[in-house]
Amino acid sequence: MKQITQTGTTVENAISAALEKLQATREQVTVNVIQNEKKGFLGFGSKPAEVEVIVNEPEAALIEKEEAVMEPAVAEPEEILEELVEEAPKATNERAIQETKDYIQSIAKGMMIDDLTITHKQSGKQVSFYLESEKVAMLIGKRGNTLNSLQQLAQLVANKYSNQFMMVELDAENYRERRQETLEQLADRMADKAIRTGGRVQFEPMPSYERKVIHQALSRRMDIDTYSEGKDPNRYLVIEPLK
Repeated sequence: MKQITQTGTTVENAISAALEKLQATREQVTVNVIQNEKKGFLGFGSKPAEVEVIVNEPEAALIEKEEAVMEPAVAEPEEILEELVEEAPKATNERAIQETKDYIQSIAKGMMIDDLTITHKQSGKQVSFYLESEKVAMLIGKRGNTLNSLQQLAQLVANKYSNQFMMVELDAENYRERRQETLEQLADRMADKAIRTGGRVQFEPMPSYERKVIHQALSRRMDIDTYSEGKDPNRYLVIEPLK
């Protein structure tokens, strides 16, 4: 008996996706609704619809199955283990990535951005999503604040659907690369200022990965020390000249 459990934004969307995967029509299946969709605030607290779709077997097929029970074909344990190792994580990661894309799209539509295109690249546990739109500046925001917030939310969504930890990065118009260059230049200027004034210099609060860029950029300098103070989201970096 062929059957599949499928999720979707609505019950009908979940059924349609399942029928496409099973290559069956609505008349050829039995549908059990496991869970109706539930809307939340900005996607949090929301739950997708989930259905179980079972292909109805012809009477002749049922007779053949009953006869086959006498001599079942049993897979070797090694084959079962190999199948679980290779297929299960892949399916879970694919779902996590798709759910994350759907969430980002829902946020974009709420911002009246209807032309958003999302592609992704995965390397180990890290998944990078690339956003393209005529209104992409709205998704980046001032100093990347909107993009950073959306990245944090996207990581929560990805790990909600993945059975292994995933690091999520969102980028748009190569903002991350341009921001890194800006931070590295700023780090040198601020370090020079600390040496010139002989006192500590404090940056504005920034995300941990941006503080890490500055730490790494200044790690080659032997005349200053860098450290972080405060608590997220107001944690900031300090440069202090060595005496």
